[in-house]
Formats: sequence, structure tokens, C-alpha cells
Amino acid sequence: MSWVLLLAAIAHFGAHFAIVGGLAMREPRWHAAVALLVPPLGVWWGRRAQMHARWIVWLASLSVYVIALAIAKL
Repeated sequence: MSWVLLLAAIAHFGAHFAIVGGLAMREPRWHAAVALLVPPLGVWWGRRAQMHARWIVWLASLSVYVIALAIAKL
């Protein structure tokens, strides 16, 4: 089960930094800086900026991580 947690965490952080990178390429650029500190805002702005695959992977990987963590604690 620990490998699922690791893969989900890697996918989540990868998706988050992909969203931040995408926000840094668009105006207003300050969204990228704020998204580093407040991750849910990055997902919200990424969704509004048409980064569908990135925010879906962010949300799905977070969901898998939370479910796997709950199962591991049983």
C-alpha cells in the first residue's frame, strides 16, 4: 500500500507544479506565486484557465492519496 501512497503523492505534486507553471505563463502572473502557497487556489485558477487535464489529475491523485491513507490506517 505504501507504493500507492508514494505514486499518488508524486502525481499530486507533479500536477500541482504543472498548474503553477501554466499559471506562470499566463497573465496575471501573481496567480502562480499565490498558488504555491495556497494549492486549492491554483486548482481553481487552473480550471478557469482551461488546464483541464492538470486540475483533474491534481484532484484525482489527491483523492487516491486520501483513500489509500485511510485504508492503510485500518
